[in-house]
Amino acid sequence: MDQAEVTARTEQLLGYSFRDHDLLVTSLTHSSVANSRVESNERLEFLGDAVLGMVVCEELYRRFGDWLEGDLTKVKSVVVSRRICAEIADEIGLTELLILGNGVGVKAALPTSLRAAVFEAVIGAMFVDGGLDPAKRFILATMSGHLDRSAASQTHDNFKSALQQFAQRELSATPHYEILDEQGPDHSKCFEICVVIGGERYPSAWGPSKKEAEQEAAKRALETIRERTSSQS
Repeated sequence: MDQAEVTARTEQLLGYSFRDHDLLVTSLTHSSVANSRVESNERLEFLGDAVLGMVVCEELYRRFGDWLEGDLTKVKSVVVSRRICAEIADEIGLTELLILGNGVGVKAALPTSLRAAVFEAVIGAMFVDGGLDPAKRFILATMSGHLDRSAASQTHDNFKSALQQFAQRELSATPHYEILDEQGPDHSKCFEICVVIGGERYPSAWGPSKKEAEQEAAKRALETIRERTSSQS
């Protein structure tokens, strides 16, 4: 595939037409084949990583208005990880268009870091060539599903976070956790904890640590709220 075919194919995958085709080629060029590292895609990868992080942070901020910073950070760290970026590069066919030197290896078995780098590099190239808007459209189009799955997983695994979001959104209240009892020797204590929301105490739960007992208590509170909602509908 010659350079013109590579650029045409890449533009089709990205849904964006470059004014500067040399910039696009640079974003696809690995240091193993570039005349120098400055002429490889490493600088564009650096820029694209920053643009990607900003767009994902803004999207999370807008989507989840009642999430705390810690929960937003957890989702963001998964979504912008090398693993996800590499998966997207594979999914859309970008990995196949990498310009590599001899001896780097077959494209089907390239390292995660290299596949992720080309995804970030083309984002950087789009940003330089056309500004934030095209880069943002591309990021959201390719990452939306991953963002949804990561956010759903975070909410599912963290009952305290899910309960806090619900309580603040629907009840205008913040959950508090009360220790009702603790048993066992100092090196192996168990704790009984309950959730209190707006003065209402929910079913308590035991756990081998305060953290685990709080998670289980939050889970029971959510179950109680859902059962109550279902019976009223």
